[in-house]
Amino acid sequence: MKRLALLLGLALLSGLALAIGFGEAPLTGGQYAQAFADGSSGPGLVLWQVRAPRALCAALVGGALGLAGAVLQGLLRNPLADPGVLGVSATGALAAALAIVAGAAAVPGAVEGSALIGAAGAGALLTVVALKVRAPEALILFGVALSAFAGAATALIFNLSPSPIATAEVMNWLLGSVENRSWIDVAWVAPAVVMAGVLAARAAPGLRLLTLGEEAAATSGLSMGRMRVLALLAAAVAAGAAVAVSGVIGFVGLAAPHLVRTAVRGDPGRLLLPSALAGAVILVAADLLARVIPTDQELKLGVFTALIGAPLFALIAWRAAREWRL
Repeated sequence: MKRLALLLGLALLSGLALAIGFGEAPLTGGQYAQAFADGSSGPGLVLWQVRAPRALCAALVGGALGLAGAVLQGLLRNPLADPGVLGVSATGALAAALAIVAGAAAVPGAVEGSALIGAAGAGALLTVVALKVRAPEALILFGVALSAFAGAATALIFNLSPSPIATAEVMNWLLGSVENRSWIDVAWVAPAVVMAGVLAARAAPGLRLLTLGEEAAATSGLSMGRMRVLALLAAAVAAGAAVAVSGVIGFVGLAAPHLVRTAVRGDPGRLLLPSALAGAVILVAADLLARVIPTDQELKLGVFTALIGAPLFALIAWRAAREWRL
């Protein structure tokens, strides 16, 4: 795992360097030199105040989603689980939409805080359900229902919103993007990702034992209730922070664990760090491609990841269906 983490870390650093160095507005060699010599110059502002925080936000959001996906797939023992399936992302987006329609977008951090609270509320509900029921299928069904309800409520906001400007802002949020993010946004998401990582690390031994089955894990002394709470809190904090900064970005939490699962031999405890790094690499690369692809209007990051992730989701489901038939 150390070698895999090192390779992914190097790939992430390379991706960050490319994301900071390249963009829609090309710079000359002299301008790059000026940017490194004087951060307050025009080229310096482009590199360090526009591109750098955007690239770091993409990395942190991708890492959070990759971590959340790995935790949920290990907890539910289901390769199709991710924050979107369990309704955490949709509930955070609903809370953000309510804040936008209420006119709170003018208050710095209000929309982001609302999204984080909404995602945390979803995580709390999922935690209560996890403590009441043992079957992971029941938790998945509850999450699907929560996601459907949050999606319907968001659609209702579109339907009843009296302001086309607010409607456009909500739609922009739902499409997902790290465009125009600042160092303040980096400061928003970074502590939450660290907290989620600590919680996930505490849950990792339990996730590893859970591969033996719940009864075997329980006989080994594992507190199933405590492990579920830690895992769900880790996933909710990570997904909530991601939604708060970038809006809804799907399929990263699904794809990242699958890209590295074979390398860790399916161990859910060892999967967490590589999955987070893979998610960061995916989103940094996706955001860079969304910026440099020549289009009249920049592609939204959530749209771009969905175009790539939806076929992957279908492929995973198809393979799972084949295994079920066997």
